Amino acid sequence: MMETILNLGLNDETVVGLIHRTDNPRFGYDSYRRFIQMYSHVVLGIDAEVFEGQLAALKSERGVKDDLDLAAADLERLVEEYREIVRRERGAHFPQDVEEQLWGAVGAVLQSWNTARAVEYRRIHQIASRGGTACTVQAMVFGNLGRRSATGVAFTRDPATGTKRFFGEYLMNAQGEDVVAGIRTPLPLADGAPGSTQPKETLAAALPECYHELEKLQQKLEHHYRDMQDLEFTIQEGELWLLQTRSGKRTAQAAVRIAVDMVSEGLIGKEEALLRIEPAQLDQMLHPTLDPTVRTAPIAVGLPASPGGAVGRIVFSADAAVAWYQNGERTVLVRPETSPDDIHGMHVAEGFLTARGGLTSHAAVVARGMGKPCVVGCETLHIDPETKEMRVGGQIYAEGNWLTIDGSTGAVIAGQMPLVTPQLVGEFETFMSWADALRSLKVRANADTPKDAEVAKAFGAEGIGLARTEHMFFDPGRLPVVRECLLAEDRETRKRALTRLLPMQKADFKGLFKVMAGAPVTIRLLDMPLHEFLPTRVDEIAETARAMGWTADRVRERAEMLREVNPMLGHRGCRLGITHPEIYGMQVQAIIEAVCDLARETGMESRPEIEAPLIAHANELRHLRAIIERVAEEAISRAGQRVPYTIGTMIELPRAAITADQIARHADFFSFGTNDLTQTTFGISRDDAGTFLKAYGEKHLFPHDPFQCIDTDGVGVLMRWAVERARAAKPGMEIGICGEHGGEPNSIALCHRLGLDYVSCSPYRVPIARLAAAQAVLTTGERK
Repeated sequence: MMETILNLGLNDETVVGLIHRTDNPRFGYDSYRRFIQMYSHVVLGIDAEVFEGQLAALKSERGVKDDLDLAAADLERLVEEYREIVRRERGAHFPQDVEEQLWGAVGAVLQSWNTARAVEYRRIHQIASRGGTACTVQAMVFGNLGRRSATGVAFTRDPATGTKRFFGEYLMNAQGEDVVAGIRTPLPLADGAPGSTQPKETLAAALPECYHELEKLQQKLEHHYRDMQDLEFTIQEGELWLLQTRSGKRTAQAAVRIAVDMVSEGLIGKEEALLRIEPAQLDQMLHPTLDPTVRTAPIAVGLPASPGGAVGRIVFSADAAVAWYQNGERTVLVRPETSPDDIHGMHVAEGFLTARGGLTSHAAVVARGMGKPCVVGCETLHIDPETKEMRVGGQIYAEGNWLTIDGSTGAVIAGQMPLVTPQLVGEFETFMSWADALRSLKVRANADTPKDAEVAKAFGAEGIGLARTEHMFFDPGRLPVVRECLLAEDRETRKRALTRLLPMQKADFKGLFKVMAGAPVTIRLLDMPLHEFLPTRVDEIAETARAMGWTADRVRERAEMLREVNPMLGHRGCRLGITHPEIYGMQVQAIIEAVCDLARETGMESRPEIEAPLIAHANELRHLRAIIERVAEEAISRAGQRVPYTIGTMIELPRAAITADQIARHADFFSFGTNDLTQTTFGISRDDAGTFLKAYGEKHLFPHDPFQCIDTDGVGVLMRWAVERARAAKPGMEIGICGEHGGEPNSIALCHRLGLDYVSCSPYRVPIARLAAAQAVLTTGERK
């Protein structure tokens, strides 16, 4: 978890020997002051900004911009000032014993496993907490021995776009921490790289022999490891040293392009390419970019570190980002440079903007890993976290002001710019075609409107696995009519309200069927806790009273009578359809008439699947099926058309899962509603779980949040029972899942193992589900 490199073994005595050996006082004092700063921050816990402030003050006093412009005497003075900071902050001298330094550093690395940022990193990436970390002690080479020494980071391919080109940055006369920490803005390795302004700045021009050797080595390493590599190197007095190589972090766009290109190049096969990408990474490719048709006037331009557009309110600290996020606000985190301590704010921010740092700085690497837009090295910005101000071009931007960044061009724009959804073509289509050819699970989408359905279809959805009809009733134009229906004291009043809702519902369903063009559309009949629709505010009660011709007191009394102590387990779902069959009758009539109208107008066939919610007992579904069939057949008879339809239910209660064989006798299909199945299995309200589930995670009581990933030992066992018993009673029965778990990779793998026919998820998670379904085939070895 900690990658900080400490050059140990420097003290008052050894620095003198280093100066004598190298005949370079500047190098000796520079190495010593860097060591004091880093060791004090990492091991002694002193804020690095205290040392940076001392350095900035000295450069200002000397009238210089770059560390390199400070003389040996200036650096010797800094050493003493840094030592004084340690004495002031810690009440003790900076340690001079080399063994004490070594064991202090080892202890800091081992303890880093439990720091707040490490815990947050593991939470974000779902890494187990029981592993621990390790510490490497090794000899060092030095990149700060003069003008023929340098240090840098390189990638064998562009980590932002995936383009096959050697890419990286370096600093002359510097150590590795200077590059990755963003303290100085680095230079490109060769011409044509982002940020390259003058040929003389490149490593290829400054040290051509080292550059060409590095270029040969990167090709060799990529072919050996068969993956894009992230290299760290140091040049010590003209001699190249490779410090490490590892698979490089990359954006989702880059990951897909690299995988497809490497298959074309014969480095890997299609199946390995599919396993190279985490399904959740694809989410990065589905987010908006700046609308290219809108003219923009950037207030500044930095380096494009991670593509995509981000719009949010300016915040100057990670804590502020979290606070604004908790109030429902989008933010852009604006910092001089970021550090690992900012991880919690980076997780919730829309994007990042820094004044310092390059394309391999902390902000850039984290942004690409998270798939968030990022602009770095924007040196015209003057960012002051203390006063919470950003100054540029004579203008001041304060916390809370709106800001837009374009991580694809480096542009920084004041205000809110419009964003557009990207078109997924080229390598993405090729990659997803490999996944589609391999997977056995179908992928549908949860969609309640034609717009949602269009997005889902564009992302590859093969039908709608859940259309929630209650969501259609929240429209302001419909809500008063819905309230009339629910508050009605007799069936005739309720029927009059339903007659007004019928054409609205028919238009809803017709829109969905038209978009899906013959693909299956599962429509869940009304499933709403009544309290979500009953009027509560004075203005709502007054409006409802006027519409119904009642007094406000009568409306209030009726609403109070209908209000429930535990509405999630109350008069909802199939219970509402049984007590008020006219409600479900109206919806079924609207479904059948929508199919008939569309067929008559366009010749298009539709595949409605009518779903009864919250079934606990086989008798409930038997009763409702009779009502649904009667209404459907009456509508079909009136239209004079034959309409194929199926009737099924959601399995979202433990009793339904246990008695699935009995319920299956009255159902054509099942769909697991794992949101409610998880709630009723655990006895936990999903809406209230946030007050204690975090504590459960910290105490390792649950392996994961059961509302994010299916609980295999509890909910998963119920699902297995339901599948086995249902198909024993009705072989070949269609069974899917429509809870939000349908877009979570681990849950999708479970669905594959259980032999489900499809998963259904939100439209923007459809590509994730398609890839996860293919990976489930590869990881289980089970091809259905």
